[in-house]
Amino acid sequence: MVVSPSKLQVIMEISREGEALELRLLHTALAAEYDLTETAYTFGARSFSFLSVLDSYALLDRISPEEFVKDEQMPYWAEIWPSAITLSAFMADELSLEGLRVVEIGAGVGMASVVAAWKGASVLTTDYSLEALRFARYNALQNRVGLQCERLDWRLVQCSEQFDLLFAADVLYERVNLLPIVTAIDKLLKPDGVAYIADPRRRLAEQFLELAAENNFSITPFQRRYDGGAKSVAVTIYKMTRQSTAQ
Repeated sequence: MVVSPSKLQVIMEISREGEALELRLLHTALAAEYDLTETAYTFGARSFSFLSVLDSYALLDRISPEEFVKDEQMPYWAEIWPSAITLSAFMADELSLEGLRVVEIGAGVGMASVVAAWKGASVLTTDYSLEALRFARYNALQNRVGLQCERLDWRLVQCSEQFDLLFAADVLYERVNLLPIVTAIDKLLKPDGVAYIADPRRRLAEQFLELAAENNFSITPFQRRYDGGAKSVAVTIYKMTRQSTAQ
């Protein structure tokens, strides 16, 4: 069936109106539950706006001892970290993503996912926290990009799809997570896929790199610095590719 230009225009306008309504309703719901802050950023000469939680430490009181024992999940998702900003700038300035299938793990409020979608990628945004995915959805709508959002536990990846690229920012903060993250990357990437992991040069990153090498990954580091906050933060973006097994 061929859709006439006039009908297509009507469909697009209805879609935009629906997204605008969803954006307003989602903001109202989030504002009723959190103290919010919205911050402007520029990546690749394009202006973005991202919603996050004003004080992520205030969320600690919401975690019951039972919930913490079960998952040991801290509300790190609620904040936009220097590694996410640095990774987003790197993507905007140095990577070609047009037409690629991309996944972000530990996405938080979805900054890197939004930038990847703006760059032309088809993006699956994932986080363990369902609350984080609500913010990621809002930020996609706010910046007028399309995202798929799904919950993903990197300790037990049930996603069967494999991706051209994988992104993650500031996920190497617990030793217990290091091997599960390497395993998740191995499962989620196509054989010739590439992962980019941004980290503020924590000591745990060294152990992560050792595990990655043991699992047949080669690492190329890119040194960057984030100067947009109260203090300068050194960030390394690790490019991970599978080593060739050809003899």
